[in-house]
Amino acid sequence: MAKRPVFLVGSKEDGYVREINTQFEWFPGFSLQQKQKSIRSLHDEFNRIEEGKRVLEISSKSETDLGVKLSAFNLEIKTKKSGKSFTVETAFQSSKVFEKGGPYRDLLEKSSREAKRDPRLRNSGDLVHFDYFGRIWPLTPKTLFYDWLYVNALSMHEELANQVILYDAFTDIEFNPEKSINCQAKSSAIYVALYRTGLLDKALSSPESFKALFSEGIKKDSDTMTEENTQQLSIFD
Repeated sequence: MAKRPVFLVGSKEDGYVREINTQFEWFPGFSLQQKQKSIRSLHDEFNRIEEGKRVLEISSKSETDLGVKLSAFNLEIKTKKSGKSFTVETAFQSSKVFEKGGPYRDLLEKSSREAKRDPRLRNSGDLVHFDYFGRIWPLTPKTLFYDWLYVNALSMHEELANQVILYDAFTDIEFNPEKSINCQAKSSAIYVALYRTGLLDKALSSPESFKALFSEGIKKDSDTMTEENTQQLSIFD
């Protein structure tokens, strides 16, 4: 048996996402077939808890084409001015700034898998903050930068966005909260929640607007952005 979170689309009062820890039968092994058995088991158990909810696996192991395309390894960001494209994963990894190095912009030119496995990400000391093309994002709230990055990337793909809003809950079979912090399934749930609450356009209008939607209960001195960064234009232009 194993336990994994299912991210259920929530209300503003829920912080836009409800995390339902679900115990299910785990099928060991690294093959796609074994992973998908575990996914089905997780979804079946969740549906016993929350009846009538449409659940989507967001990962390269998903049984649906939509779930695979929504993987951060595959979901692309395309800048408007330069026309450059890169994935959510490479954008995230290339924005990390450590005590002894970074950001490593060359990771944008690598595949998602290569970027995530780059040894510099493990050998440069503690993570200090994120630098996304000159805009500084603090480490707290913990998933704020990743969620913003993913939500903005998803908004660029109208066909995918129109499909994902039909789902009520999301999983990522590879995500283990004991080992990782950021999760593409949670980010997908946030996107749908913002859409359903009518706040998506506001969230997409600027990083500051996105941050403000998640700022309740967060200490001001833990995630303050500088005035200089606040005045910058959207990095997606």
